[in-house]
Amino acid sequence: MVATPIKTQPRLTIETAAITPDTTAIRSLDWDRDRFDIEFGLQNGTTYNSYLIRGDKTALVDTSHAKFRQLYLDTLTGLIDPKEIDYLIISHTEPDHSGLVKDFLELAPQATVVAAKMAIKFLEDLVHQPFEKQIIKNGETIDLGQGHVIEFVNAPNLHWPDTIFSYDQKTGILFTCDAFGMHYCSDATYDEDLKAIEKDYRFYYDCLMGPNARSVLSAMKRMDNLGEINTIANGHGPLLRHNLQELLNRYRDWSKAQTKGEKTVAVFYISDYGYSDRLSQAIARGITKTGIEVEMVDLRSADSTEVHEIVGRSVGLVLGMPPLSSNSQEDITTNLGTVLAASKEKQIIGMFESYGDDDEPIDPLSTKFREAGLKSAFPAIKLKDTPTEADYQLCEESGTDLGQLLTRKDLVKHMKSLDSDLDKAIGRLSGGLYIITATKGDVSSAMLASWVSQASFEPPGLTIAVAKDRAIESLMQVGDRFVLNILEEGKYQNLMKHFLKRFKPGADRFAGVKTQTATNGSPILNDALAYLECEVMSRMECSDHWIVYSKVDLGRVSNPDGLTAVHHRKVGNHY
Repeated sequence: MVATPIKTQPRLTIETAAITPDTTAIRSLDWDRDRFDIEFGLQNGTTYNSYLIRGDKTALVDTSHAKFRQLYLDTLTGLIDPKEIDYLIISHTEPDHSGLVKDFLELAPQATVVAAKMAIKFLEDLVHQPFEKQIIKNGETIDLGQGHVIEFVNAPNLHWPDTIFSYDQKTGILFTCDAFGMHYCSDATYDEDLKAIEKDYRFYYDCLMGPNARSVLSAMKRMDNLGEINTIANGHGPLLRHNLQELLNRYRDWSKAQTKGEKTVAVFYISDYGYSDRLSQAIARGITKTGIEVEMVDLRSADSTEVHEIVGRSVGLVLGMPPLSSNSQEDITTNLGTVLAASKEKQIIGMFESYGDDDEPIDPLSTKFREAGLKSAFPAIKLKDTPTEADYQLCEESGTDLGQLLTRKDLVKHMKSLDSDLDKAIGRLSGGLYIITATKGDVSSAMLASWVSQASFEPPGLTIAVAKDRAIESLMQVGDRFVLNILEEGKYQNLMKHFLKRFKPGADRFAGVKTQTATNGSPILNDALAYLECEVMSRMECSDHWIVYSKVDLGRVSNPDGLTAVHHRKVGNHY
């Protein structure tokens, strides 16, 4: 194992490890990265994993992020003369995996690039020079010799439309790029410490794979047709070997739960245009938080017949604005026309700009959908600059609004139908009245809560039940900090009324409310009886809520004689 540091910030290192006698992992460790992809926060950095397979012929699986250019190329040339590499297998063309393809081909012009058809097209535009290429399909193989037969598995939308898995029949290693990965940077090559990685593994799934749950299950079904898999060589984080079956089963279970919904929303985007993929993932995550299934569709690569079928079975549509002109404009225009033609009354639609070079204008398309009888699920998201944390939060909240709009009638019906003795008995469980406030980066949020309880003495800790579809949920991941504002009996009505309002996506929850800033950066409500500054230590999933356990770092009471406001319900099937 070799570690080579760069003496600059952020800290970047390379780790190489022989995972079999003929297979070497080249892991680019990005220790200090705190944001990734759809702008979800990272607690433990990330890695970009690449692999070298040697038989009679040699294959390199993926490259690395451009920030590792010199460090990665120096490491690779220290392992092998690039002119001895016969194949470059590209799992998908997202820049953190294919960012050094052009640099690699300058060192190894003889190498044949192996990828899905769509990936080859993208790489041709990226490299701008001829190169040897081989388009592969599901089930096809490449024989490297000495038993290393590489079998390919089509795995679109995990999480790019051109994703493929590569399975080495000799070693039982499956190279999966983004799937089964996590943003977790450490010296550990493998997943020995399940407890250390499982939170990041789940968070990564929720943000990137959950909106593509149907595609996850399809890919895992294809994986079942392979031989024995003993190692998952993923694109981010430690490789899966010690807890392989457990972690695969979690993906399967989570994905099955995501696809149980009776309603589906189709989210249309363009994977390699502007910020379309990241923004669409943020919206999709917001939708899935409400229990609505999402189907992600790339307008550039999807078949028009498939698009027609997806629109037909969806109750809602989300559309990212495509470019006015591109090399694939005919395909995009055809699919866009299909979406419009197949849409129907009573569907709802949301639209967002991709912030590319020449987005199709929203208003004319919005008018066409409105004339077709579709209703707007949220105000069109119009970006004026590179998306910020607040923009991604706006997208997630807009997706959640769309999902809640689709589930509201069912929820009301459910609430009315449940008025049993059991519901009345549960309703006799009383709780206090609290307002949770949190700030992370340039995003702030708040939530009225009553399901709060002290949970430990040393360190002092408490639990809060947070509904999965609450906007603040994304600001209460492990390591995040927030303030629990305790409301005072007889003096809580104004604050309760304010925070019970239904805020529009992206709205300032604190407009008109007097606050000060806690040492952890979150707002303290001036009119609260007391406040506690907290840090999230763990989360437990409970059906429609997360139970968030947090330690308390600091607290203060404004009125020593005040009593906590108490909340009583008549029934226990809703707040």
